Amino acid sequence: MSDLRTIVIDGKEVEVDPALTLIQACEQAGIEIPRFCYHERLSIAGNCRMCLVEVVGGPPKPAASCAMQVRDLRPGKDGAPPEVKTNSPMVKKAREGVMEFLLINHPLDCPICDQGGECDLQDQAMAYGVDFSRYREPKRAVDNMDLGPLVGTAMTRCISCTRCVRFITEVAGMPELGQTGRGEDAEITNYLGQTLASEMQGNIVDLCPVGALTSKPYAFTARPWELTKTESIDVMDALGSNIRVDTKGRQVMRILPRNNDGVNEEWLSDKSRYVWDGLRRQRLDTPYIRENGKLRKAGWDEALTLAADKLKGASKVAGLVGDLAPVEAAFALKTLVEGMGGAVECRTDGAALPAGNRSGYVGTAAIEDIDDAKMILLVGTNPRLEAPVLNARIRKAWLHGAKVARIGTPADLTYDVSEIGTGRDALSKLAAMDHSDKHGVPGVMIVGQGALTGDDGAAVLGTVMQMAEAAQAKVLVLHTAASRVGAMDAGCTTEGGLSAALDGADVVYNLGADEIDVAAGPFVIYQGSHGDRGAHRADLILPAAAYTEENGLFVNTEGRPQLAFRAGFPPGDARENWAILRALSAKADATQPWDSLAALRRALVEAVPQLGAIDEVPVNEAAPLPAGDLGSGDFASTVTDHYLTNPIARASALMAELSEGARHRAAEPIAAE
Repeated sequence: MSDLRTIVIDGKEVEVDPALTLIQACEQAGIEIPRFCYHERLSIAGNCRMCLVEVVGGPPKPAASCAMQVRDLRPGKDGAPPEVKTNSPMVKKAREGVMEFLLINHPLDCPICDQGGECDLQDQAMAYGVDFSRYREPKRAVDNMDLGPLVGTAMTRCISCTRCVRFITEVAGMPELGQTGRGEDAEITNYLGQTLASEMQGNIVDLCPVGALTSKPYAFTARPWELTKTESIDVMDALGSNIRVDTKGRQVMRILPRNNDGVNEEWLSDKSRYVWDGLRRQRLDTPYIRENGKLRKAGWDEALTLAADKLKGASKVAGLVGDLAPVEAAFALKTLVEGMGGAVECRTDGAALPAGNRSGYVGTAAIEDIDDAKMILLVGTNPRLEAPVLNARIRKAWLHGAKVARIGTPADLTYDVSEIGTGRDALSKLAAMDHSDKHGVPGVMIVGQGALTGDDGAAVLGTVMQMAEAAQAKVLVLHTAASRVGAMDAGCTTEGGLSAALDGADVVYNLGADEIDVAAGPFVIYQGSHGDRGAHRADLILPAAAYTEENGLFVNTEGRPQLAFRAGFPPGDARENWAILRALSAKADATQPWDSLAALRRALVEAVPQLGAIDEVPVNEAAPLPAGDLGSGDFASTVTDHYLTNPIARASALMAELSEGARHRAAEPIAAE
């Protein structure tokens, strides 16, 4: 405790780390300091001056608490601890003056502003401002800029806090915004009038403390007090970002991030944030039966009876677990299909993930280990496309001095990367080197699905695991499917993988697997939420709930179980995934031993105890696989179009627009003749 320093804040003695700023010390003491430009995850700008405090014995003027450290304070008289006042007359007058200046040019358009009701400027003007203005000059006006289809602008409201500039430069790593001009002519602008290209640009809407940057798709659709807010988990990638789903009636109106330092901090990718319009389109809302090549509507009783008859009469049943299925549904499918002598498989992309070896299909690292890593190796992955928020975390480690190297296809990841090679030759050369010099240096090796989906996927994984053991580094397997780790935990695997599960099957029960094509021949029962590839191939369609419409358990790419909660109800006659399987089991004379989701979860946790430790990352002991013979060829990311990786995203008009924009930017520019 000797390295702590005692200071007095508003007459109360507190012991704090001298490296803290005064605003952080005040927060630790439970005292709120107003701020506009300061944000704990961004660099310090010190330009809004709202956080002014009085330093007793210091200069006869208020000091910006965000830019002054505790160690900068001078002791009081006779060696007394330094004293800071946050509610003195000087501070009160200073805050009122700052607020008056901020409001000189601010348009009074709160009734039509989308930020109304959750605006920092509104709240702080109410708490710290005055009820009059001494200025009668005309307000200045600023032209709005076009930032693309996601972020709407009303730049006359901007107070030049520069949060958006700092986020897009420091966290997203794409410096596409900046400030030009001085004094009254200062304004935030986009370089050369270009729209934003970052996969995380939606976060600047959350960061904006006024209504200058708003959500374009959500604009003028709801007020915050009209919305029902539900805490849940994102399934657009395997990171398991913590989200809040805001609904109005039965409709999802917007999705916002929740803070979780161990997973997504407080950021969210644009796909996760704006995919909600895909929840309304191309939905399956009634059972369908294919007759003479055409689908016709059916009732639940008829559909379940047909499904049960097919299952009972099958010589072999194959169950496929898709990318968005909660663990409970995967476990219920496994219980049903294996009870009928069938086989279940969740590795629908053919990745060589070893069943039963958690250090092989999850790894030994937690996402937080990236923060402290000094060496990061990427193998067959493009984290910017596969998990943009994780990519931002790698960038943060790089900013703090980590060296990042890659084996795989070159791509712009927003930070400097040492290119070791593009494929298996480079991996085998690296593995053959002596790694004893890495001992004691924290390191993380991130393996993508692009490295594991080849014929030699198991050998690649074994090589990386043995190399990590030699270098005393940790391994993180970066998945692209939100349901994969949970389904692996539940044992939804077959010896020999997907081909072995489908071999000889005359009935295929497809639980939302839309990324594969089932060959002609078997009778296909598709259970899912959207009319995508799986439904096109199906002979029988059972409409199910999407991830915002049922309670479910998802395990993220580091092996952390998290609960997603129902924010709304599925459309039409669609039902929850586990309930469909429970009803079908009764029809098929193989009744499952649970009648509620709670009973199903109890059985699941009994079978897989670590799934009961919600929001905890189990420690996986390293059990390296044999290295084996590597083939030849390059590693390529399995994600080619970040915005269209699942049926919900493919049903979204906004995701289609973003995909088209990304394709257009990637195309070679053509010179005018």
